[in-house]
Amino acid sequence: MNDPYTERVALVTGSSRGVGRLIAEHFLYGGARVIGVARGGSDLAHERYQHIEADVADAAAVNALFASLRTAGTAPDIVVNNAAVLTSQYAMIMPASAAEAMLAVNLLAPFLVSREAAKLMRKKKWGRIINIGSMAASLEPAGDSVYAACKTGLSTLANVMAKEFAPMNVTCNTLAITAFETDMLRQLPRDKIDAVIAGLPLPRYATADDILNVVDFFASERSSYVTAQTLFLGGVH
Repeated sequence: MNDPYTERVALVTGSSRGVGRLIAEHFLYGGARVIGVARGGSDLAHERYQHIEADVADAAAVNALFASLRTAGTAPDIVVNNAAVLTSQYAMIMPASAAEAMLAVNLLAPFLVSREAAKLMRKKKWGRIINIGSMAASLEPAGDSVYAACKTGLSTLANVMAKEFAPMNVTCNTLAITAFETDMLRQLPRDKIDAVIAGLPLPRYATADDILNVVDFFASERSSYVTAQTLFLGGVH
């Protein structure tokens, strides 16, 4: 099919830039109606794109977001929990505020969004929840204690929700990406990232197609028997 998402509504968090922007544009290209969510605005302009400014780590904001969708008669078929923050510092010098921010955005937010989305998916008896994880969950690099723990927790969150949501025909999976050129990546020392990539079985940076290929797989109608899975790119395991 040229437009595999024509009948779908996709909600993407952290859609204003980076991987989230990439995924939002991909769904638009595939014919979906896309709801992008970010704390700030977006310059993505498309007739099928709706941008909502909201802090997905705030329970009240998430509840208000989904209340507005219900009022509009809109229910997402596909949810991509992509919003994330990263502070890479050794544990002894990391401020508690930075750790708390990562826990809120990287772990609490996917819980809040997935929970509310599932309530709408239940009525449709169909849904795909896709979490964007990280190689850090497996490689556990120094300086990423909280970030890696959040991404490990994200997979566990999806696995448990997969069991809870299975009777509703809603799947929950995680795509753990390797280094990909984003603003977040550019915060980190390039020599350290290069060293990590050099140690992978497939020693290269991720491409857009690497990521979108797996997103399509998880979102596909044909993947109804695939749930509670974490797929690591680059040979990470």
